[in-house]
Amino acid sequence: MRLDSHTLGVVEDGVDLVNAAVPGERRGRPYPPAADSAELLERLDNVVSAAYGYHVQPSDAEDLARAAGQLWQVFNAVADDDMDAAATQVNALIIEYGARPTLFRRDSQPWHLHFHSADAALTAGIAAACAVGLAFVLGSEHADRLGICSADNCDRVYLDTSRNGTKRFCSTACQNRAKTAAFRARRALS
Repeated sequence: MRLDSHTLGVVEDGVDLVNAAVPGERRGRPYPPAADSAELLERLDNVVSAAYGYHVQPSDAEDLARAAGQLWQVFNAVADDDMDAAATQVNALIIEYGARPTLFRRDSQPWHLHFHSADAALTAGIAAACAVGLAFVLGSEHADRLGICSADNCDRVYLDTSRNGTKRFCSTACQNRAKTAAFRARRALS
């Protein structure tokens, strides 16, 4: 898969954001929404601080969770093989979060591209970057590399960066669970 490192990074950040904030199932167990705002804040802060070096403030947590839900809709549309819906959702995100390519330079660092304005709020900056990254993927031959885990009782999302593009699971744990279940099913038939 050929994406520049910045684009690949923001799509992977979007995956992490969705998987941290969107309720559903994870590795065969319910993955509930955060029990309280402190838990949601901690999950989001772990993702954002690792990716961007910023800490999520309590006032940003609900907006980031909402953006994660909007990003999840793109993965869901791709999984349903509805590229029109995925593209429509990405376009809506680009507009809503004011995505626009801008060159930034800090101190003596080289110029580099960001997908949001210099004065964008935290949620707008992250959501805009993720939306543009997803737009690059959807607008390429790699659109089918966005996915939702194929394991039973798991709906976590992933970006398939493998060489052959055959990833079907969000993690090795889910892949192993699926293989074990298939083995047991075959064994029960014999």
